[in-house]
Amino acid sequence: MLSELYPPDRLRDILVLRDVWHPYPTRDERDPWEAIPDGVRKAHVLKGEACIGYQWEPFRATLFLEMAHTGKRAIYDKHRARHRTALCDLVMAECLEAEGRFLDDIVDGVWALCEESFWGKPFTLSNQKAGFDLPDTSEPIVALFVAEAASLLSWTVYLLGPQIDSYSTLILPRIEREMERRVLTPCLEREDFTWMGLKNPARRVNNWNPWIISNWLTAALLQEPDPDRRTAAVAKSIRCLDNFIDPYPRDGGCDEGPGYWERAGASLYECLETLHSATNGEIDVWDDPLIRNIGTYIKGVQIDDRYFVNFADAHGLLTPSPSLVYHFGKRIGDPEMMAMGAHFAEGTSVAVKGFSETIARLLPAMLSARDLIEANASQALPRDTWLPYIQVVTARDKAGSPSGFFVAAKGGHNDESHNHNDVGHVSIYIDGQPLIVDAGVETYTGKTFSPNRYEIWTMQSAYHTLPTIDGVMQAPGPEYAAGPSTCEISDQEMVFATDISGAYPEDANLDSYVRKVTLVRGKEVLIEDFYELTKVTNEITLSLLTPCGVAIGDGVIQLSARDIAKDRTTANGQIIFEAAKLTPSIETIELEDSRVRSVWGERLYRIILTLTSPGERGNNTVRFTRGV
Repeated sequence: MLSELYPPDRLRDILVLRDVWHPYPTRDERDPWEAIPDGVRKAHVLKGEACIGYQWEPFRATLFLEMAHTGKRAIYDKHRARHRTALCDLVMAECLEAEGRFLDDIVDGVWALCEESFWGKPFTLSNQKAGFDLPDTSEPIVALFVAEAASLLSWTVYLLGPQIDSYSTLILPRIEREMERRVLTPCLEREDFTWMGLKNPARRVNNWNPWIISNWLTAALLQEPDPDRRTAAVAKSIRCLDNFIDPYPRDGGCDEGPGYWERAGASLYECLETLHSATNGEIDVWDDPLIRNIGTYIKGVQIDDRYFVNFADAHGLLTPSPSLVYHFGKRIGDPEMMAMGAHFAEGTSVAVKGFSETIARLLPAMLSARDLIEANASQALPRDTWLPYIQVVTARDKAGSPSGFFVAAKGGHNDESHNHNDVGHVSIYIDGQPLIVDAGVETYTGKTFSPNRYEIWTMQSAYHTLPTIDGVMQAPGPEYAAGPSTCEISDQEMVFATDISGAYPEDANLDSYVRKVTLVRGKEVLIEDFYELTKVTNEITLSLLTPCGVAIGDGVIQLSARDIAKDRTTANGQIIFEAAKLTPSIETIELEDSRVRSVWGERLYRIILTLTSPGERGNNTVRFTRGV
């Protein structure tokens, strides 16, 4: 897409020179900084004050090795991530105040960052020849947080270069050397970083691609002194970005789930915004239907407020970046997205608490904070969203309102990025509260992204709204997929249908398993399953996960409202099943992982409906209604 529209020769003509490109005011250009709303200014000055005297402790080798070997990301968050946040907070506070009282700590933070052996997290060393070990400083690896650190340093120099230089004329050249060695040269010379998508174009890249490129672009545009290398870096970044854009589903659906939209679609927005700025608007693809669909995807998967459809590794509760949602919507001319961004700005009290962002996102957010705070705020909540390319549908009783039933269902395949074996899964909410859910994903560890990923219960089809055929669950891989999915939408109902038999291995003995999901607006949700077996099996079990209280009756399971957090309760509903066919049982899942507990509370209940001696073909229907 972009490479064809903007080849290197054209880039050379339209790219603004490094010394001329001026995307934001520096510290000493006071008017824009003084115009930031007082509440936002005060909040970010306080954040900077909290970092005065910050201790820039080294990341010990033994801690690095522990994380490299176990994959426990909390180690990095505790011992290193705060360094980045502290430097960002100090830089922003200095720009807001311009009195010099944060500069000592900024210089210390910049120097400490330059002294680090590796700017990334241990789990991102997959491209290192030495593997997951200590970082090999002779082989610079560009990964997620390496690129973010480069962006942080680039913006720090851009905003405060003269002030830093006044401490020592050796600091800025040191930053330039570190940037060249760690990021600019490796990105220009190497093509084997997986996130680039250059070595294996058949394998789709994921959110790493635009996330890293958004930061690489910043570093190249601000820090590369050689005009030819600068142009070459932008040209290559565009070529790599095309590997994200070109195969992207035309409906804009993010198969990584809404939680990763912030670093997939939203990071793509950042790339396009940077390119637009650095070419004085010459690079402009905002009217492309795909770009628009990638943006509006986030509207269609919102259930209510912080509840989002959490397919794949998405968290059940999200707060999308208010500024990014607002500005993406503004660029593509979508007032609903703009209002959605303003809604989350209200919900996170941006006007008095400020923003929680990386520096690349914080700069545009703060400098346009007044527009965001004063914008009309509302939730879009479209009635129906059908994404045929990724086979995902969401539907509710009434547009613009969380009241009533909401259902989300999917087809797809079991090789999606951050995949769960969940082809055919269904989630149901009533009045914006959870009834039948996807557990989501536990805190990431080394196992999460290992060959043993599907030993984790949250990844398995048996812990989704799916059948298990005589003990056989769905299998991972691109070949395990739904058949063609259909969706019919009217004012009265939404009907989604797909054959999920292809998601199971041969020993499930399935010839077909057609799932039909119907939302009868204002009344109920139905799941109807029609199966044909190639061999008679002992039983078929249907699993349902709920955070509600559960009481089994004759043909009815009452799901009672239960407090799951200080300010959240579950829905109140009931499951009506065919008692002559299905035998119910309950399994209590005590939630030990803090990430899952933060969404669903202390436990989930797994309801199992067992069809004994099912025969070679048959069907069953389960209805979900309001509680009595």
